[in-house]
Amino acid sequence: MLEAVEQLRIQREKLLEELSLPETYSNQSLLKNKSRELKHVEECLAAGERYVSIVTTIEESKDILQTSDDAELKEIAREELEDAEAQLVDARSELEELLAPRDPNDSKNAVMEIRAGTGGEEAALFAADLYRMYVRYIEDHGWKIEILSSSPSASGGFKEVIFSVDGDSAFGELKFESGVHRVQRVPATESQGRVHTSAASVAVLLEAEEVDIELKPEDLKFDVYRSSGPGGQSVNTTDSAVRITHLPTNLVVTCQDEKSQHKNKAKALRVLRARLFDLAQREHHDKIAKERKSMVGSGDRSEKIRTYNFPQSRVTDHRIGLTLYKLDQVMEGDLSELVTALRRAERDTRLASATNS
Repeated sequence: MLEAVEQLRIQREKLLEELSLPETYSNQSLLKNKSRELKHVEECLAAGERYVSIVTTIEESKDILQTSDDAELKEIAREELEDAEAQLVDARSELEELLAPRDPNDSKNAVMEIRAGTGGEEAALFAADLYRMYVRYIEDHGWKIEILSSSPSASGGFKEVIFSVDGDSAFGELKFESGVHRVQRVPATESQGRVHTSAASVAVLLEAEEVDIELKPEDLKFDVYRSSGPGGQSVNTTDSAVRITHLPTNLVVTCQDEKSQHKNKAKALRVLRARLFDLAQREHHDKIAKERKSMVGSGDRSEKIRTYNFPQSRVTDHRIGLTLYKLDQVMEGDLSELVTALRRAERDTRLASATNS
């Protein structure tokens, strides 16, 4: 551990030197990546220095107890030793978690897609509830959110909503939300008071940059058409909506939220890049680990990952067997306990994988 802390100090100095180079400042993508890397190293180093400080206190206290003849000094050393040894386990655990192998994509931005599933209008209302839950979580982190595409339902819910999340470690914090979310509650329209079950699917994708995914003009088919549904006075009177078809994969993305055709095209391209990058990542991981499944689930959108039971005020994450009786707080965006548990499960899996390889 002490050697790892020293390596972190060396790594920090190297990154500071690289960040001061003109070629780094002239490359915004490189600057962003190096800055994120430095932030993580400094977080690890802070935990490492706390660990070193505790180890030093333990060694000094033991030395006093063995060599000193001063009874009062020995009593102080004994108390400090007890406190330090009690802190050592947590400090070591924190440092090990931070030093565990990381997904290099965790620090990047994300694109989230929420779609109503089985359950008709109640599913659309639940999709809107999930969207508001994530908005509050995102705002609490100081991240930026932008709706890229939406399809409202008649009752004020969402058939589909797609949005980007721009912020440090956005993907790493949100990636475990991919999958089917199930809700059990009495709908407002239910006169008999019966509990209904409906669902919505969530997909969390990396927001790919142009350097990640090259879109060849010959691979893209663009269609423009008149927008439909709510959206303002001029939305339905001009051909502002955009549909992009990626011919090699037959992926189709549409966007009609903006009055400007140019803005709709730009947003649709962002969604298309994210989906193509996600497709490439999935194919890559399938080749590497066909028979291995992560402790926190595969992230498959068809996999039921969480149940929100309103009558019992209960939230259950089925991947790690965690149940919380704080549904109101969760729906208000308090996902910290769930995210922490899922990240810890992933770290344990990565550590085990690194140990066995």
